[in-house]
Amino acid sequence: MGFVTIGAFVLNIQGVQGSLFQMLSHGIVSAALFLCVGVVYDRMHTREIAAYGGLVHRMPRYAFTFMVFTLASVGLPGLSGFVGEFLVLVGAFKANTWVATLAATGLILGAAYALWLYRKIIFGELTKDSLKGILDMNRREIAVFLPLLLLSLWMGIYPASFLDPMAASVDKLVGDYQAAIKLARTAALP
Repeated sequence: MGFVTIGAFVLNIQGVQGSLFQMLSHGIVSAALFLCVGVVYDRMHTREIAAYGGLVHRMPRYAFTFMVFTLASVGLPGLSGFVGEFLVLVGAFKANTWVATLAATGLILGAAYALWLYRKIIFGELTKDSLKGILDMNRREIAVFLPLLLLSLWMGIYPASFLDPMAASVDKLVGDYQAAIKLARTAALP
C-alpha cells in the first residue's frame, strides 16, 4: 500500500493511474493470498511457517495457485501487480529520483521476503508427519480461486481495459492540481 501512497502524492498522471491500478490489484491479490493462508489453516489449524514445508508433494494445485498470487504480489510482468508498481515508479521517478530509488529498494526487499516465504512453505522435503495426509484443494476452493486468478492475469496482460476508463478522471485531477499550484504561486508573488 506504500506504492499507492507514493503514486497518489507524486500527483502526475503515471503516479495517480498507477496508484489507482495498484489499489485494484492489491484488493484481488491480497484477498487471494489470505485465502491461500485459509486453505492450509483449515487443514492444519496453525499459521506458523515452521509447521509447513514440502507442500508441493501433497498439494500441487495449491502450490501453483499460491505461486501465481505470490508472483503477482511481487510484481511479475504479466500479472496485475506489475502494471501498478511500474506506473508508480515511473511517476515517482519523474517527481523525485530518491523517492523512486527508495520505492524500488522496498520492492526488491518485499519480493525477497515473499519468495523466501513461498520456498519455505512449498518446497523442500515433506518431513512432518502432520502434513503427510494433507489434501489438495477441492472443487469449491478451485472455484473460489479461479476468478481471482483470471482477473489477475487479465489486469497484467490487458491493463488498458482498466486504465482507459480512469484516464479522463486522472487527467482532470492532475490538471486541476497543476492549475491550483500555478494559481497559488502566482498569488504568492509580490
